[in-house]
Amino acid sequence: MRYLRFERWLNETLSIRGPIEEIYFEEVRRHVGVDAAHAYGGFLGCLTAWCENRAIAYQGVPVGTIKRFITGKGNAGKATVITAVEKRGFNPVDDNEADAIAILLWALALQGGNP
Repeated sequence: MRYLRFERWLNETLSIRGPIEEIYFEEVRRHVGVDAAHAYGGFLGCLTAWCENRAIAYQGVPVGTIKRFITGKGNAGKATVITAVEKRGFNPVDDNEADAIAILLWALALQGGNP
């Protein structure tokens, strides 16, 4: 059911937001356990199929790349990432939102923006 809910959320997001040109997501290469690895693989499969069916570009961003971009250190801790995002003028509610903001800023910088 989690994957069906994820696909429904993607469809609702597309419906509300309108056309999506590209999606960037955190590419996790190390998992704490087998269940986490299976869940990640399932979500990744759903996301890639959903994007491919709609001709939406997608790219995973390694965790170390995100941390290095936002903090200068590829092995920065969660608190350091949150602080770095706050220094950019954001107020994330938790480390997950801080990671998402960091990915957004990374993608904007990749496209030549000045985040």
